[in-house]
Amino acid sequence: MSDTAIPPLPTVDDVHQAAQRIAPWIVKTPFVFSQTLSQKLGAPVWLKFENLQFTASFKERGALNKLLLLTPEERARGVIAASAGNHAQGVAYHATQNGITATIVMPRSTPNTKVERVREHGARVVLFGADFAEAAAEMRRLAAEEGLTIVHPFDDAAVIAGQGTLALEMLEAEPALDTLVVPIGGGGLIAGCALAARAQRPDLRLIGVQSALYPGMARATGHYHYPVQPGSTVAEGIAVLEPGQLTRRLVSDLVDEIVVVDEAAIEQAIALLLAVEKTLCEGAGAAGIAAMLARPELFAGRRVGVVLSGGNIDTRVLVAVLQRHLTRTGRMVRIRAELPDRPGSLAQLTAIIADNGGNIYELRHERFAAASLAKESAVTIDVELRDAADLEPMMQRLQACGFKARRDQF
Repeated sequence: MSDTAIPPLPTVDDVHQAAQRIAPWIVKTPFVFSQTLSQKLGAPVWLKFENLQFTASFKERGALNKLLLLTPEERARGVIAASAGNHAQGVAYHATQNGITATIVMPRSTPNTKVERVREHGARVVLFGADFAEAAAEMRRLAAEEGLTIVHPFDDAAVIAGQGTLALEMLEAEPALDTLVVPIGGGGLIAGCALAARAQRPDLRLIGVQSALYPGMARATGHYHYPVQPGSTVAEGIAVLEPGQLTRRLVSDLVDEIVVVDEAAIEQAIALLLAVEKTLCEGAGAAGIAAMLARPELFAGRRVGVVLSGGNIDTRVLVAVLQRHLTRTGRMVRIRAELPDRPGSLAQLTAIIADNGGNIYELRHERFAAASLAKESAVTIDVELRDAADLEPMMQRLQACGFKARRDQF
């Protein structure tokens, strides 16, 4: 490919112009200091609540900026995107608001709730292919056949400029920030934020965050050198195999470090934000806090702005995340006990658990378990504790009352 074929990079002027262009349509989301998280994480932390956009994601910014830059002819023909997530909603919603016909190609495996949400925003939905790659191929075919303009989720100068507008808002609200933490999938968000932030504050530290299952940008820019086996992740919003070409160039030039975090850190961050800030984030949206949990030495004493990039998390995933968090922190335990075959023994056992602050989540009574004696029965109880420290006195009380009890594995 010759140099003339490489699309030009967006500039900081493009970001400022995008901010003016999209201002009437976009929520200027809160940017709030978190006293409790600051104490927990060892650094002053401000949170940018992009999960409060209308479609619960920053993706609206870039999609809208691209749509508003279309020529009259392009608007008349319509646009197309391939996405099963936040980009689909952002394109669908703002295209409809601006009188532009939108087509969204989604894999057939997309949950019906997401499909219906995009249709509710006014887009034509085409279900095609087993995965995103097949859906993207169909998008390109339809774009050529019907003359539609592709709205790329990250590797487009107008989209990158639109995403960068949130960094302008962060620095306007808190000029003394010295570090920004931004999740990375394809790189559109951090590329735009880097453009905006570096122009105002050349000394600002820019730290990206990726999932250990999808560290494409970190590998492409030399920040990560370990083998990768992609798989299912709670942070599907940043589960991108290959970063963009434009975004890769900007990240290479402007971003100081990329932190790669595992699933446990992301899940812990989701639970922490819900418990402390009472705000719901998807895995990608919580990635910045996950980075602070995983690498506290990078942030100690610094004034940190964290982008909570989105809040669209499946309810089943959320329930699983919160249950695993309780287990990891010792607040959800499984106890196995042998019950003497006498009236009231089960009632006595559950009363001891309640007296020690335990809430019984599930109980299985196994009278005919092979491991039990003929005159005894086994019971397995999943107990939620107020604090992990409550377990030891509870077990001591059970033993003192004659119950053969032990902690069991989930």
